[in-house]
Amino acid sequence: MLNISLKSVAQYIEKGEYKSYKTLSSRSHSKSLMKILIAISVIFIIGMFLPWTQNIRTNGTVSTLNPFDKPQNIQAIIGGRIEKWYVTEGDVVGIGDTIVKLTEAKEEYFDPNLLSNTNEQRRVKLESAQAYVDKGNFLGEQLRTLDNLQNSKLQQLEIKQQQIDLELESLEQEKVAANTYLENSQKQLERMILMYDKGIKSLTDLETKRLSNREAEAKFLSVDNKLLKLRNEKLNISQEVELTLSDYEQKRAKIESEISTADSYRYTLLGESNKLESKLNLLERRNEAFVITSPIAGRINKVLKNGIGEFVKAQDDIATIVPDIYQKAVELYVNPVDMPLIQQGKEVRLQFDGWPAIVFSGWPNNSFGTFGGKVFSIDNNISENGRYRLLVIEDDGEKPWPDLIRIGSGARGLLLLNDVKVYYELWRKLNGFPPDFYNPEDSKKVKTKVPLRKVK
Repeated sequence: MLNISLKSVAQYIEKGEYKSYKTLSSRSHSKSLMKILIAISVIFIIGMFLPWTQNIRTNGTVSTLNPFDKPQNIQAIIGGRIEKWYVTEGDVVGIGDTIVKLTEAKEEYFDPNLLSNTNEQRRVKLESAQAYVDKGNFLGEQLRTLDNLQNSKLQQLEIKQQQIDLELESLEQEKVAANTYLENSQKQLERMILMYDKGIKSLTDLETKRLSNREAEAKFLSVDNKLLKLRNEKLNISQEVELTLSDYEQKRAKIESEISTADSYRYTLLGESNKLESKLNLLERRNEAFVITSPIAGRINKVLKNGIGEFVKAQDDIATIVPDIYQKAVELYVNPVDMPLIQQGKEVRLQFDGWPAIVFSGWPNNSFGTFGGKVFSIDNNISENGRYRLLVIEDDGEKPWPDLIRIGSGARGLLLLNDVKVYYELWRKLNGFPPDFYNPEDSKKVKTKVPLRKVK
């Protein structure tokens, strides 16, 4: 009853006769419930002032830091047919271990003596080139001999011409003397004729003078003929010199042409020999390329070509190998809105697939089963999934990452930001504000290398 009336009727009611009154009278007030509610309220208020680490949650995968540590495909350098496999999937191989052996698949290389025949062809070409070298040397000797003969011939002609010049000079003097003798003889003949006409001289004397005159004329003509002959000989010598020069020039040009031809053939043979040498080297490298070996130490992850006798093409993938020793890293992706909050060297808590963990979002240091890491690098370009990629490496100050994690396994990361109070974090989230911008006090540089551990 509310008892709002001034006149109470409670004394007139028999409460024992009514079931409702009996139930209400038997119920007692619970003080323990009030204590619990008060305690919860106090704990909630105290909890509002507890520290809370702001963080960014993201997912990623396990990868490697160095590009040469990533899984890679072993490729065939040349095409061929699979003859024998030396490994199976899961085998551990070292550098240079044989993976698979191929055999020849092109018909132009089927000749078993192709290497020896090519080498013999190259040897013959080199010997032929050497023969042309010898021929060029021989022709050079001929050319030098021809020059010597030409000089000797010219010297002989020059000496002969000098002799003719001396004879011409002598004959010129004889001609002058013969001419003088002829003129005197003619004058004497004329006087003898006058004296004969006067009867002073006899006919015998006259005939004698006429004979002397004819002898003088004959001598003069003889000397003149000799001069003409010597002049003709001198002219012939000049022509012979020109013919000699022309003849030797022709012979010299012919020998030089033969030398040039020999050099041309020699260079051609040397070029063919170099081509055969290149072909020989290619054949040797081709034979070596049929044996495909492992470029790194690691584990054969997957065989991409199966069976015996299967044909593969050049640059076809044969198998996939995972390095045995590599530097682990985790690829995480964050939204563009969170990028300004992330810096190189920022701490990250990681949870790997297969390792149980109890994660407290605001108290990462109290989480169980997580591993420490640091942001190593941040991509400047956005990825295809619309987020930015981070590379996280192992933190030397934390417990080491498990050796059994494999490349490609999943990972979840908590990028730690600023430490705030719980009430502030609730207020921030209710208002939709971003986390506080965090400037780390510690300016230590991140190590570019982390210890390498061999995968068991």
